[in-house]
Amino acid sequence: MRFAAIADIHGNYPALDAVLADIAAQGITDIVNLGDCFSGPLEAGRVADRLLSLSIPTVRGNHDRYLIEGPLEEMHISDAAAYAQLGAEHLDWLRSLPVDLIYRDEVYLCHATPEDDNLYWLDMAVADGSVVLRPQAEIEALAEGIKSPLILCGHTHIPRMAALSGGRLVVNPGSVGAPAYDDDKPYPHRVETGHAMASYAVLEKSAGGWTSQFRNVRYDNMAMSALAEANGRPEWAAALATGRMPWSIPPEKDTV
Repeated sequence: MRFAAIADIHGNYPALDAVLADIAAQGITDIVNLGDCFSGPLEAGRVADRLLSLSIPTVRGNHDRYLIEGPLEEMHISDAAAYAQLGAEHLDWLRSLPVDLIYRDEVYLCHATPEDDNLYWLDMAVADGSVVLRPQAEIEALAEGIKSPLILCGHTHIPRMAALSGGRLVVNPGSVGAPAYDDDKPYPHRVETGHAMASYAVLEKSAGGWTSQFRNVRYDNMAMSALAEANGRPEWAAALATGRMPWSIPPEKDTV
């Protein structure tokens, strides 16, 4: 069994297009999507049309939820920007998405963690503003009750894999469309990949069990950086250009 996992597209159409082309070039036809599809100052409408045409298994992310649960005037700035580009069919699709699912009877999918779509699973923010690997016992506790040998999550935008008891794996494929961001919960912190490429993962099952191959794909990130700048989001522009957050620009109090 071999398939690709994508996550956290955040409205970045050229990144999604490049990732899908890379997946196809490897002869992979099966893809799962771990959510946070549209939110951001980019091309949510184009991403929505593409995803609806693909009909791939998808779980709902926290920003997908924000787009359908609250009034526009209370949305985060990135959610409001995406919402303005979405039609009724796109919003209905978001409403239809499950918060988790089992893929092919043995792969568990969710956006962040099984019980909380805002909680980092494999990573954690600490008081000094850094983001570190979560302690093993905490990662194990969040997987309690999940028997699947392969567990997939997104949300942090950081490609990461952790082995659990019983041979299980938890894999975060990283972000297709947003290589860096900042947040203020539970502490102010920055998540940075340090590069501007699109990220995803290829999962493969052999006689010895599941493995993950993390892949990075180049695309015209500077076009998306320019679009973010034109849409009044200089922090997004910097993140898309470099994979790092600029220290000189105050955060917009946006959330991942």
